[in-house]
This record gives sequence, C-alpha cells and structure tokens, in this order.
Amino acid sequence: MFEKKILSKALSTMQRGGIAITYWDGDTQNYGPDKPYATVTIKDPSVVRRMVRSTSLGFGECYAEGLIEVDGPLTSIVRLTAENPIAIHNFISGLGKVRLKKNRTASQKSYIAHHYDIGNDFYKLWLDETMLYTCAYFRTPKDTLEMAQKQKIQHVLKKLRLEKGMSLADLGCGWGDLLITAAKQYGVRGIGVTLSEEQVKHANARAKAEKLDHLISFKLMNFQDLPKHTKGKQFDRVVSVGMMEHVGKGNMDTYFTAVDALLKPGSISLMHYITSHTEVDNDPWIDKYIFPGGYLQSIRQSIDMLPKYNFYLTDYESLRLHYAMTCREWRRRFNAHKPEVVKMFDEQFYRMWDFWLASSEASFQYGVIDLSHFVFTKGIVNDLPLTREDWY
Repeated sequence: MFEKKILSKALSTMQRGGIAITYWDGDTQNYGPDKPYATVTIKDPSVVRRMVRSTSLGFGECYAEGLIEVDGPLTSIVRLTAENPIAIHNFISGLGKVRLKKNRTASQKSYIAHHYDIGNDFYKLWLDETMLYTCAYFRTPKDTLEMAQKQKIQHVLKKLRLEKGMSLADLGCGWGDLLITAAKQYGVRGIGVTLSEEQVKHANARAKAEKLDHLISFKLMNFQDLPKHTKGKQFDRVVSVGMMEHVGKGNMDTYFTAVDALLKPGSISLMHYITSHTEVDNDPWIDKYIFPGGYLQSIRQSIDMLPKYNFYLTDYESLRLHYAMTCREWRRRFNAHKPEVVKMFDEQFYRMWDFWLASSEASFQYGVIDLSHFVFTKGIVNDLPLTREDWY
C-alpha cells in the first residue's frame, strides 16, 4: 500500500536507534541500525496520511484516539526524533502546513485557561502539596518530588538575594507557593499575577489561611498590565517561573518592557523557563491541545534582548535533567490516578496527557529543550558576591 511504502521510505533513513512497526495488516518491520526501542502498532492506514499532513499533530491525535499503540517506553518516540532529525522531523516535509495560534493580548487569557483552568482537583491528583507546576530542583536522584520542589523555591529565592522588607513582583505566579514562601521566610511584600482564575482563587485562599494576606496578594491580570496597576511603583525584585513559555513568539519586548518598568535600578530579576536549542516554531500538536499560543525562546534569543534594556546577565544555569526527572515523577503520579482522570474526563484525554508528559520528559532527557535560569541586574551592579558559593 502507498501508506506503508511512504512510512518505510522515511524510517529507512534512520541512522541511530531502532523501532519496530506493526502495520494494520499484521506485518511487522524493523527500522534503524540498532535493536528497536519499542514496537509501534498502527491500526489504520489513515494514521500515515494524517502524519503526512503533520507528523506531530497526526501522531499525537492518533495516539490519543487509540489508533496507535506503543509497546515499550513511550519516551522512545521523542528519543528517535532527537536522534534522527532528518528521517523523523522532515517526514514528507512540505506536504502540509499547520497554522499555529497567534499569541495576541486579547487571546492570552483563553490560552491560559485552556491549560490551567482544567480544575484544581485535576492538578491535585499528581502535583505535590505545593501545587508547583514547574521544574523541581533535585539535589540527589533519591529526593522526593515534594522535597525537590521546596528546594527549587529556595534555590530561586537565594538567587534573588531577598532581604526583609523588600518588595517582590511574581509574573505568572501559578498557585502562589513562591510568593507565599518569600513572604513567610523573608517578610517581603509583593504581588503575584496570573491569567488563571483557578490559580488566583487557590493562591489567595492559601495566603489568607496562612495569615500572609496583609503582605501579599494575587491578581487575575496580564503581566504587562501590572505597571499600570501599581501606578509606577517599582519593586526590589521581579521574578517569573514557568511563565515566559506563554508570552508568545515575537512578544519578548512586551515582557522586558514590563520588567524594566517594574524593577528598581540596581536590582535583580530572575527568569526560569523552558528554552529551545534553536529557533523553531511551537509544536503543532502542543499548540492545538496543550499550550495554545506558546513559544520557546532559544537561549541566544533571550540573552540578545538584555542589552536593549540595560540589563546585565550575572548568572546562567541549565536545569535540563532536573526537568526530565520532574516530568518523570509527574507522569508516574498521573498514571497512578488513571481511573480518576478518566472519570473526570475520558480515556482520550488521559492518553493525550500521558503522551504529553512522556514526550516532555524525553524532550528534556535528549536535549530537544532545556530549562534555563537567567539572573540579571538593571544596570551595572558591582557590589554583588564574587563567587556562586557566596551568592547562593
């Protein structure tokens, strides 16, 4: 059949690894120079036709729909794409163009709601008690997720060099743990903003329960509107953890303009977010089903923006493997709650998210993406510690 020939032609160019394909007619073929990482069963020739239009979108949709089964590590799919970019990423290139969502201000709230307003009960199933939905920080492979997430918060706060009485703006505050911990530990005053109603509700309730609402508050607000909301007030520190991914392609100036307006001269800011190895568009499947309007800046794109705003990079750190470990643990917990997830949604939703968590883990593990920490100052600051050991 045409579909079998076209897939075999692409997979026959693999130079690393291996995969076995069981076709809809029962025929099984091995591809690649090495032992197969997994066996992929394709139940219908329409799968190949959909992958021709968009490899990522076609595979992701067909896996969620049960038209594709994987016997072996689900992460092996991304591993093969990382090891064989010509054979996989360029599979029948140019025959289909998927239109990605434009990340405009008017659309951003709906994009955030698509992912984060699924419901707090859903996230409570598989996140840890802090409700932190960003890369954890593992000091050893034996650290629990709860321990690693708390260590992440401490790692970020130490890099910010907080002192009692300082003010802190948290752009994309999530469920509020970072700002709550900063207020509790350092007595800082601050504000956190997010476009997720579920997150604001949870964060304000927790701040009130811990008697910190006189120091901090959480607002349902776009980060770029915060300078206007604070009427020109500037902060000692500005932080964003896992938010830059949602700013969107071409919107970096909007982010740095807001940070410039919010940050006091001579002060410190930190960005913690997923970066890409090179400049590529958002994955079509992720754009449609997981993070609409998202975009992963490359490391060099981010660094290139700093001089424009008189920001000086003082520290960079990669936490790539930490995020692979985080995703692995999230997926383990997610799978442990499969009956609850299916009851909340359905089997297709469960398979979609399982594939996303697996592909995220593998993307970090095999270097498709990274998790970057950028620490920078507004203007030249010469009285900071000389070494990392003294910094944090």
